Amino acid sequence: MRRLKTLAARIGAMAMIGVIRTLFAFLRLLGPERSSDLGGWLLRTASPLLPVNRVALANIRAAFPGMADSEVRRIARGAWENLGRTAAEYAHLKTLFDYDYLNPDAPSRVEVDGIEHFIALKDDEKPGLIFSAHLANWELPAICAQAYDLDTTAVFRAPNDPAIASVVHEIRSGAMGGLAAAKQGAAFAMQGVLERNGHLGMLIDQHFTRGVVVPFMGRPALTNPILGKFARRFECPVHGVRVVRLPNQRFRLELTPPLDLPRDAAGEIDVQGAMAMMTAVVEGWVRDHPEQWLWMHRRWRPTMMSAAVAEAGMAVARTPAFKAT
Repeated sequence: MRRLKTLAARIGAMAMIGVIRTLFAFLRLLGPERSSDLGGWLLRTASPLLPVNRVALANIRAAFPGMADSEVRRIARGAWENLGRTAAEYAHLKTLFDYDYLNPDAPSRVEVDGIEHFIALKDDEKPGLIFSAHLANWELPAICAQAYDLDTTAVFRAPNDPAIASVVHEIRSGAMGGLAAAKQGAAFAMQGVLERNGHLGMLIDQHFTRGVVVPFMGRPALTNPILGKFARRFECPVHGVRVVRLPNQRFRLELTPPLDLPRDAAGEIDVQGAMAMMTAVVEGWVRDHPEQWLWMHRRWRPTMMSAAVAEAGMAVARTPAFKAT
């Protein structure tokens, strides 16, 4: 019976992979614009029926106290639409990025603000760290780095569904540079990238149970400290990059200058302070375009926070601020 169950699970996974590949083939036939529109419309329409929509609404209300309910629901619908568009755009990841920095005035789907920082990172012969967030189509920065031969390894969390994870990894592998799955032991692989003067890109806006406490949208949140630890160890530049979804299925990538991270009394980078500064940058991005962020993620988990906040002795800041050099 155990062997039959294992065989049935494998057959089911293979069948699901076939279904997903067929769906992506259909989306490729539609083209990037129409498939993005379709994915956005589907999730925006279905979102009120999804149980996790309650999480999104609760998060928005807590982040923006006093906001009118109609505006809260507008932001939530926009977030679902963005997620649907992003999911449909996976079928086009290999061709979605078409910006040419040698010919920046040429018509393109993507524009880049701060391309000089990408170039500087490529030429400085030092390791570097790039943080980002689940905004617009968050896969584009890694594709941009690959397009301009910036030695970058993107740290990713695989989707929970094995079939979806398999197809997404296949697509990412064809469009990006190095990939490192966020799992036990990944820190050693990430350290190896930096030791050879490579660059790490990582999304930092999700809950991390063993993280450090930082303020985010007026509430304490647990955040993965690994980029702060690497910044402290390697004394390397740390940049933020965000994607903004523009009208007519277009995008803008914005890369910040290197951050001037806070330091402790010994002159070394303060890990918790560094993560608080990076998170403050992300908060500014979210406040700029709240309808493009992943509100349905359980970013704040009060039951896990009280002991962590007490241990950190943290006063939650209300106004995000960062200093760049």
